[in-house]
Amino acid sequence: MSLPTLNIDPERLRQAYTSAKPFPHIVIDGLFQNDVLERILEVFPSPEDANWQRFDNLKEKKLGNLRSLLETNSTISSFLLSMNSPRMLEFLEALTGIDGLIPDPYFGGGGLHQIVRGGFLKVHADFNWHPKLRLDRRLNMLIYLNREWREEYGGHLELWNPNLKSAAQSILPVFNRTVIFSTTDSAYHGHPTPLRCPDSLTRKSISLYYYSSGRPAEEKSAPHDTLFPETARSS
Repeated sequence: MSLPTLNIDPERLRQAYTSAKPFPHIVIDGLFQNDVLERILEVFPSPEDANWQRFDNLKEKKLGNLRSLLETNSTISSFLLSMNSPRMLEFLEALTGIDGLIPDPYFGGGGLHQIVRGGFLKVHADFNWHPKLRLDRRLNMLIYLNREWREEYGGHLELWNPNLKSAAQSILPVFNRTVIFSTTDSAYHGHPTPLRCPDSLTRKSISLYYYSSGRPAEEKSAPHDTLFPETARSS
């Protein structure tokens, strides 16, 4: 699969991206052609698939990216590889102003994600360092694949204020909605409220992470894993 048509001029959105609160981000509906994502949805693995990485603890209850994904499904693997292409990187650089973005060929922590009823992901700041590539994590792109998703189902992506007292943004994960945001130690996000969708539905998404060699001095910190702080909702 070649890179799908991107239906947005990134230069027109850069100001909105860089000035967004509580940290630089953008929400784009219809970035990809619907039929491209429909084909992925048709082959999206069920929760029962034995290859899911399963997380079930006090911080997260979710299904993570499939092992050997690039060998098991050509539709999904082709899309993921296209998200690491030079054209995709140039689009993201023009949107965010972050130069020299580098994709992750291993899709560490990224790829497919799925949440069943009752699942959640507590508010957190992402790991900041790729130990294998020895690069700084700079950018997340989340692509949602949920048809006819209702407000009452929950699963909103919440972007939290730095003081961790409240969420500044709450984003419903509907089909062909893409959220792109800069990853720093204060870019707190998650969906902490357990999912309330019918048992027959799940919250499906694709996650892509991008890196650079170095980062601005004001963003630097020692390498760390995912940070799960206490929030007003959890304390």
